[in-house]
Amino acid sequence: MIDFEPWDRLLRQYVDGDGRVNYFAWKTEQPQAIANWLSSQKNLDFKSNSNNFEQLALWINLYNAFTISTILERYPLESIRPLILGIPNWLAFLWFFQRRAYYIFDKRYSLAEIENQILRENLQEPRIHFAIVCASVGCPLLRAGAYFPEQVTQQLDEDTRRFINNPEKVRYDSDKKTLYCSKIFKWYRQDFLKIKSSIPEYIRSYLEIDLPINASTPISYLYYDWNLNQRIS
Repeated sequence: MIDFEPWDRLLRQYVDGDGRVNYFAWKTEQPQAIANWLSSQKNLDFKSNSNNFEQLALWINLYNAFTISTILERYPLESIRPLILGIPNWLAFLWFFQRRAYYIFDKRYSLAEIENQILRENLQEPRIHFAIVCASVGCPLLRAGAYFPEQVTQQLDEDTRRFINNPEKVRYDSDKKTLYCSKIFKWYRQDFLKIKSSIPEYIRSYLEIDLPINASTPISYLYYDWNLNQRIS
């Protein structure tokens, strides 16, 4: 099993309590730290018989580490969505997720493969959508620490509650009787419907306050901010 302690120390050092990443300090002080850690682990054998907790912690950590390492290589940048003359370059944006650039366990992976084939299809855990990050403001906030097998269920529960109770991601307008929520609930709707019969019911199950929402509550999706989730210091 991969040693997550070096990754955990980096996250605790460069991610604040609000999930913002100090890329400037990270790149200035330890630009190769993630790459060195991953390189030291890349030839380990993947144990296909690992339990779900081990696999969840493993692949969430790897997804986030691969993403942050790529951002550090390209930093400084304002957004993870490239622009050409002010127009979104969607091909380059998709290539960020689709390119098989990450080598581990004697195989190359893409971010899309880790997310869709491993975390979504194989492990069937909707809460990963509140844990894996694409490094944008619209994404879940990055956890200031690694995921560990013995804690991952609790960590995912905490991540889900933090996301759903963040008014920037989910809020209810009592005047319009409308639930406003992140487009993550639109893009991955089918994942959440495996747990609850509607998106409002899924959201309600994690709310810390009681709101008058149910399966028939109208939904409107919030603007998704692709700007880089960074701490300016």
